[in-house]
Amino acid sequence: MMERSSQLILFLGVFLMTLALVDANAKSVKSIFAFGDSQFDPGNNKYVKNCTLQANFAPYGSAFFHYPTGRFTNGRTVVDFVAQFLGIKFQKPYQEVKRRLSMGSLKVFPVNGLNFASAGSGILPHINNDKGVTSLQVQLKQFHGLVAHKHLHKTQISNSLFFIVSGGNDVFSYFLFPGVSKMTPRTYVRAMLKEIVRFTSKIYRHGARKIVFFSIGPVGCLPGRFLLRNASIAQCHDKMNIMARYYNTGLKRFIYRIPRMFPGAIGVYAASYDTSIKYRENPKIYGYTNINEACCGGGPLNGVLQCGLKVYKMCMTPNRYFFWDYFHPSEHTYGLISKAFWEGGKEEIWPINIKTLSRNKTSSHP
Repeated sequence: MMERSSQLILFLGVFLMTLALVDANAKSVKSIFAFGDSQFDPGNNKYVKNCTLQANFAPYGSAFFHYPTGRFTNGRTVVDFVAQFLGIKFQKPYQEVKRRLSMGSLKVFPVNGLNFASAGSGILPHINNDKGVTSLQVQLKQFHGLVAHKHLHKTQISNSLFFIVSGGNDVFSYFLFPGVSKMTPRTYVRAMLKEIVRFTSKIYRHGARKIVFFSIGPVGCLPGRFLLRNASIAQCHDKMNIMARYYNTGLKRFIYRIPRMFPGAIGVYAASYDTSIKYRENPKIYGYTNINEACCGGGPLNGVLQCGLKVYKMCMTPNRYFFWDYFHPSEHTYGLISKAFWEGGKEEIWPINIKTLSRNKTSSHP
């Protein structure tokens, strides 16, 4: 008990020293670098040849942009909402910027950051690599390339927000292809966490200091769970959710250690799982009429066919649905989550919210 108290005091001491860099009059950051999967992908996959996981067709994008952007929802994602809260433009897909620079239609890199996320990718490098997705490890190499070629300045990097959302595809794949992985669930999760630590270490070396880690949501409740053998329509897939929670516990422990492992950096845990469960348990309060089915898709729960393909069905009120398609939340859900993470309390985001993080001054040196 005394040892645990000593650890807590040490953590608080280091964390408060980091927060001492706060300037009450400091302006918010003006740049976001986002990494991960389809929850953040703003359209990178549509530029990747032979990538089969796409959302660059109607009715994706119908709620806000009014045309398909490549985002796997009907409107904005969490990254987009936070950009709006900061008063900056949406981050462009890395693949779009790369292409436009090579063609000469863009002369300089955007000052508001970049989005490297690729739908279908996971924390482990092999996840969906047969579908042409850009793994988290390759996304990191893309970022490293920009730093190495002096396209990004360390001052910009240290004053930027770094968002990482990944892991849901790893968990889903483990159950979608039973027996393919020879690891036990716990060993599998530990391998995921090792990759996250490795990823963090590398972006830290490049100057990242304000890092938000989004936990895995309740993947066992996705409408797409019906793709699994013996899945239930009536209830969530418990084993998947247990695995997600186990990963989230490990992720939070790692974030707890960040001030000591990476001096000057602030790691933030965005509790996607608990926040989503809160909305699902109180649907009327949060404006939902349906928390189980996807608004757009086909088959049971609209969870078998992708929205926009083949003979799909679409609901009349997308933002009254928790899910837009078989794997992804609606813009309404993303909006609620974004607001919770932007200015919410410690039950939603820990140890500080994104608004507070964005106003922190950090050092670009360890």
